[in-house]
Amino acid sequence: MALKRKSKISVEFSMASMTDMIFLLLIFFMLTSTVVVPNAIKVLLPQSSQQTSAKPLTRVTIDADLNYFVAYGNQKERRVTFEEITPFLKDCYNREPDIYVALYADETIPYKEIVKILDIANRNDFKMILVTRPK
Repeated sequence: MALKRKSKISVEFSMASMTDMIFLLLIFFMLTSTVVVPNAIKVLLPQSSQQTSAKPLTRVTIDADLNYFVAYGNQKERRVTFEEITPFLKDCYNREPDIYVALYADETIPYKEIVKILDIANRNDFKMILVTRPK
C-alpha cells in the first residue's frame, strides 16, 4: 500500500506591480493638479512673503488694461463693467454668506482701482483677499 503524500503549494503575491501602479497614479495626479489654474486671465501679481490658506469662492480680476473680470467658484472669468461688480458680488453673497472674494490685480494698475474694489467689499461686509505671488 502506497501512501500518497500531499504536496504543499506555496502561493506568493508580488506587490511590485501594485506599487508600480500606485506610483504611476501618484505621478499622474501630481502632474494634472499643476495644470489646473483657477485664474485664466494673465496678470502680473505683486510679490509677497505671506500667503493665505483661505479658499476664495469668488474672483475679481483687474488686468493691466483696467478690464474687470469676475467668476464664482469654478466658473470661467467673464468681462464686466465696474458697475456690474457690486450686483455680481451681492448675488454670490446670497448664494454663500461666508463668501471670500479674491482680488487678482495686476501690479501695474493704479492703486485707486484696487481701493475701489476694496471699498465695495467694505460697504457690503465681504471678506476680501488680495492675491499675490510668492517671493
